[in-house]
Amino acid sequence: MAKQRPRDAKDLMEMIKAEKAVFADIKFVDPLGRLQHLTIPTSQLSEKVIEEEGIGFDGSSIRMWQSIHESDMLLFPDPKTAVVDPFFKEKTISLIANVKDPITHEPYYKDTRQIAQNAEKYLKETGIADSTLFGPELEFFIFDSVSVAEAPNYSFYKIDSEEGAWRSGDENSKGYKIRYKEGYFPASPFDTLTDIRNEISLILEQMGIEVEVHHHEVATAGQGEIDIKARPLVEMADNAVMLKYVLKNVAKKYGKTATFMPKPIFGDNGNGMHTHQSLWKNGNPLFAGEKYAGLSELAMWYIGGIIKHGRALCAITNPTTNSYKRLVPGYEAPINLAYSQRNRSAAIRIPMYSPSPKAKRIEVRFPDPSCNPYLAFAAMLLAGLDGIEKKINPGEPFDTNIYKLPPEVLAKVPKTPSSLEEALEELKKDHDFLLKGGVFTKKFIEEYIDWKYENEVKELYARPTPWEIMSYFDA
Repeated sequence: MAKQRPRDAKDLMEMIKAEKAVFADIKFVDPLGRLQHLTIPTSQLSEKVIEEEGIGFDGSSIRMWQSIHESDMLLFPDPKTAVVDPFFKEKTISLIANVKDPITHEPYYKDTRQIAQNAEKYLKETGIADSTLFGPELEFFIFDSVSVAEAPNYSFYKIDSEEGAWRSGDENSKGYKIRYKEGYFPASPFDTLTDIRNEISLILEQMGIEVEVHHHEVATAGQGEIDIKARPLVEMADNAVMLKYVLKNVAKKYGKTATFMPKPIFGDNGNGMHTHQSLWKNGNPLFAGEKYAGLSELAMWYIGGIIKHGRALCAITNPTTNSYKRLVPGYEAPINLAYSQRNRSAAIRIPMYSPSPKAKRIEVRFPDPSCNPYLAFAAMLLAGLDGIEKKINPGEPFDTNIYKLPPEVLAKVPKTPSSLEEALEELKKDHDFLLKGGVFTKKFIEEYIDWKYENEVKELYARPTPWEIMSYFDA
């Protein structure tokens, strides 16, 4: 069983002493979702450093952060995130930190963990609910090898996996290759990664992150999923960050490489992050009721908010140019902003596994795991709360395969954006719901849109691809 995590700085110092930890690894997530860290000897930590002084670092070298003339920033590690890190030779305590301004000690407006904390605070201020449960299903690939290069006169990538359908012609394949879209979920010898997923799950459990299930996913070539028990918004974002960290490092230990990239393989399913969510008050579930699929009226309004703001949400929940290679018809990625019970072709599904009111929740299916989970969970919560506050009717459910609807009916169903540029334009027009309660700032949203456009959208558009050379060289 996992040990009790520290409650405060005093507990943390006692943990460090009891574990005889030599180092503390201080982790934080940049606005674009990448985990960053620095490591200090535990002799440099004290209750005063943790609670009052912080740990200084240069913020100008982090993507989308400070300019060089105001680069100094402070990290304040949260004792409640403390775990023994399994990936260092010397005994090391891992901590997730918040970021503050060194002059004012005010929270940094680009600290996405703080944005998520703001969302939890705002939820309580509304009086609608006092807590959340979020449960993301993070999909990933574990490959045997990946090579990539890009220059003015060439570009290429090559991915390989012993499970890959393309390996079926190899002399030593033995015939046990997972065909495209047939990876859900055959037993070994087809599934070659059970032991790796087992080890990842055991490490997560030792960290106090409860694993519910793991399995192979639909795609060929090592696609998998590890589901962790739903937790409140900020805690779950912390856990999602650590899941990705553990998974990548265990894959490396086995000589493999892991990715949460939405669409690394053409012609097969990509990686999604279906996100289960519900609201609670005084320990009681608020999404259970007598409406459609056993939902409450409040839950229906929450769905209405997600659908109304869905196109803008995609700029945060599906934040890469590659995300929109997953959000295409025919690969289980729901591009239609509609809802239904059990139906996986809808962007919002109401799971029907259990009649218990405590199990009643919605599953938002369009996000992908390239997102920053602090931003994604906060944004979805704010969209849902806007739906509740405005009593937004989500319309009629679609209890049929939406992809097979008549064209005249399908044309009336709102769609997710078809590109990151389109999603950013939607966020430009529709972001007031994110500003409520000071959760997001207008400055952050503007800088996020500008950074994404300049550093991702324009960069992709400027580059010829191998497909274009193949298709148009003989023009």
